[in-house]
This record gives sequence, C-alpha cells and structure tokens, in this order.
Amino acid sequence: MNVTFEGPLAASAYEVLGVSAVADDDELRRAYRLRLRETHPDTGGEAALFIQVQRAWEHVGTPEGRAAYDRGRAEVSWAAPSASAPPAGTRPRTKSYGRAGGWRRLRYLRMLTDHLERTVTTREAYDPAVVRSAPWEARRMLAAALAEESTAAAIAELGIGFTAWHDVVAGADAAQKLDHAVLGPRGLYGLASDDFGGAVRFRQGEVIGRSVGDATPVAELLARIRSLSRAARVRFAGAILILPDDDLDEAVTVLGAVRGVPVAVVRRSALRPVLRSGIAGARPLGMTEAFDVRTRLAQAVRVLVP
Repeated sequence: MNVTFEGPLAASAYEVLGVSAVADDDELRRAYRLRLRETHPDTGGEAALFIQVQRAWEHVGTPEGRAAYDRGRAEVSWAAPSASAPPAGTRPRTKSYGRAGGWRRLRYLRMLTDHLERTVTTREAYDPAVVRSAPWEARRMLAAALAEESTAAAIAELGIGFTAWHDVVAGADAAQKLDHAVLGPRGLYGLASDDFGGAVRFRQGEVIGRSVGDATPVAELLARIRSLSRAARVRFAGAILILPDDDLDEAVTVLGAVRGVPVAVVRRSALRPVLRSGIAGARPLGMTEAFDVRTRLAQAVRVLVP
C-alpha cells in the first residue's frame, strides 16, 4: 500500500477524523462515520472536507494501513535534499540556476532557533516531532520550502529545451522573491510554489480558503513577475501558482488574464504538461526571441542562494 505523508501544515489522518492517534479501532470507525455525515455535501458539508475524511480513512481504516501510516509518520524526513546527490536517470535535465527552497529553509531554521531560544542541529530541526511542535509561522515557512523543492524537481525533468531560475530576486526585500522563472518553447513563465495546508477555492481571480487567510498569492505572484519583467526587459507569457494535488479540485484552473498575463493554478503533478503545452491564450516564442529572452535574463537575474 502506498502512503502519502502530509506536510508540516497538514492535519494528520487522526486529526481529520477527530480522534487521538491511540484511539482503538471501534472509536476510529465511529469517528469516521460521524465525520462522513458532518462533511457530506448533501447535508451542508464542504466537498473538500468530505474528500479529506475519505482519504484519512484510506490511510488508517485497516490495521495494516494504520500500521504503515504510523510508521511512515515517525520516519518522514523534511531535511533538505543533498546538493551532491547525482540526478536519477540519464536523460538531459533542465538547465537550472539558484537553489529552490534555500532561502525559506534558512528562514525556517532562524525562526525555530528564536522559538527554542537555543541553537538547534540540522538533524533536530527536521525531526518530525520538533517540526510539528514548532510555531505555525515556522511550519508555514518549511512547507513553502518543501513546495519549492518539489516544483524544482518537476521542472528539472522538462529537459534541455528549458531553462529555470529559482529563488529570483524580484524586489528590494528578499521576501518578495519570485520562486521560479521558467523559459521554454511556449514562453517565459513566472511560478510560485506554496502549501497552505488545506483545500482552496477561487474568487475574482484570487485564491481563497480558510487555510489561505488574508494572503493574496495570485496578486503577489503577478507583482513579482512585473518587477522582474521591468528589471530584465522581458515579457512573461503567463503566471502559474503550484499547490499540492490534494488541495485543488481540478488539475488546472485558468483564472483569466491580468494586464495581458494569463494566470493558472495548477496541481504539482500537472505542472510539466502545462509548461510543455502552455496556458491557453499565452503567446509562444520563436527561436530568435527565446534566445534574446534567455540572454536578458542571464544578465539581469540574481538568485538568493546560488
């Protein structure tokens, strides 16, 4: 059985079902049936929560599945991938600059150190028990770093027709960085990777939901794209916000165009096909124009962590 482990912000299967991790099988089954009734759309519940309850039960509804889930939660590691690890396979990879997630990981470690009021080792900082007991702001920072790394791993598999820049300086404040800029045959795209720890919806071209709070991720992404566009004198074909698969009802949701820039929210697993085919309405680049854009970016782009 394949088990998917939640990120630093996501509720555990037990929390979704509203029981303790040491609940017995009968209590777990009663909680599951109750949560199904509470969240079922036909009785006024939210479809996203109803799906979460079903997925939680898939993880812990059998003794074998529950044992695998508990074992995986204890063994999961959120440590940074090794920079020296050799790439898998022999296929030529995307040319990349910068280190996705690097800036946010540094911020996470500083926030955790401030919270504990002492120095922590890297091993301790990524221990599941330490991560889950950290303040929400620190867990949020780590979740976003992990999201960036997952996106970068997907981009790396696009191949030699693409070039990517990660953790791009897009303003005076490092916090205003652009997570990824990807240049390929379908144009130049600005990407943001995130994980709010819960399902999201859309309203008036923006991402909303209880887990999103007051954040405006689409507006922030577009602002960073405009900043880099002015600095490098390049034109972006589109903007893409990448979120965990479980947080989106559809693989791709196109929100329309803002100042001529098409915007889409995409499941992480659907990112590569979107970058290869482009967002509907985006203008592809000719070979000469693509070379010019790559040259301008190479001269203007600064990355936070080389």
